[in-house]
Amino acid sequence: MSKNVRVAVNGYGVIGKRVADAVRLQPDMEVVGVADVVSDYRVRLAVERGYPVYCAAREKWPEMEAAGIPVAGTLDHLLAAADIVVDCAPKKLGAANKARYEDAGVKAIFQGGEKHELAGYSFVAQVNYEGAIGRHFARVVSCNTTALSRVAHALHRHGWIERVRAVLFRRGTDPWESHLNGMINTVLPETKVPSHQGPDAQTVIPDLGITTMAGAGPYNLSHIHFTMIETTRPVSLDELRDALWDAPRIAFVRAGDGIVALNSVSELMRDLDRPRGDMWEVAVWEDALAADEREVYLSYQVHNEAIVIPETVDCIRALTGIEKNASKSIARTDAALGVTKSFLPATTKPIGHVTGADVSHPGLEAVRARHAEFRSLGFTGAEEPADPEPTPAQRGGR
Repeated sequence: MSKNVRVAVNGYGVIGKRVADAVRLQPDMEVVGVADVVSDYRVRLAVERGYPVYCAAREKWPEMEAAGIPVAGTLDHLLAAADIVVDCAPKKLGAANKARYEDAGVKAIFQGGEKHELAGYSFVAQVNYEGAIGRHFARVVSCNTTALSRVAHALHRHGWIERVRAVLFRRGTDPWESHLNGMINTVLPETKVPSHQGPDAQTVIPDLGITTMAGAGPYNLSHIHFTMIETTRPVSLDELRDALWDAPRIAFVRAGDGIVALNSVSELMRDLDRPRGDMWEVAVWEDALAADEREVYLSYQVHNEAIVIPETVDCIRALTGIEKNASKSIARTDAALGVTKSFLPATTKPIGHVTGADVSHPGLEAVRARHAEFRSLGFTGAEEPADPEPTPAQRGGR
């Protein structure tokens, strides 16, 4: 194996293009090429970015060449030049591709659209990195399962979880294909209970008690989860906040700062000059956290296009064995991508600064009033008698 791990990417779509760019940023990896079968702007972008482009299906070669794409060879040629391939092809193609990877003698990472049984190991870096070291195949779980696993593990590792109950409100479609299959003025409930994300999270955390329900809505700006966790003992609001802060790839946002909805978070990512406006972290609304004697409550945003990218990079290190320490791999990946614990670190103060009665500042009442105005945006229904004041469960029982 060369000094840097040689990575092939099969499928240059929503995930594949992001994987290629993330791998390129790593000091211990290199992209040897990407493979696809289409000849539109998506693959032409790979040429613009300087990636060698290979044809994943030989019969598509003439079409790709006719579109001006310089085809470097077939998928088999690409695999011959790689140590590991990240399969980002559309779901259900993994089984056929796996046979090609086995024939080529390369390790492979599959995405969450494939079943757990295909790879035999489902991966989330902060949960089970060590178990993936040296394996030939692994599967990076889906965006929703990744988020559930990150959040649940933050509490599970302390022995706090009796059972997780989560409602997942999924985006209707990805932005790039909204013209094809977006929905309008409706919500589509998933009739399977539990939805597949709960059992899928158990492939990562086998002893996790979890039930999930899901649906999809008329928007394309990420998913949102509403999660209620029954705890083994009373967990205070401060303990909950600290556990989430200590966990990798979870960051707080606050409605009181005007970050009141999915679009606000997405706009923040663009303003932070994130590539493609990506958010690799789980964004937890800190001022929506709550805890009582039996449960803790969380609301958080999941960027479906981006959250699995750092996991994929870490999975490359685990399978190839170039880094055997999960924390070191996570830190290296996060530094290269710009993953953070605070999106606005220069001006973010502890939550108690704006909620604590004992904090004094001549302008603080105006700030608190503005925060309450932002929070009230979640109570816009004319039929709702609620007000935005935090409940005792959100004030640590105060």
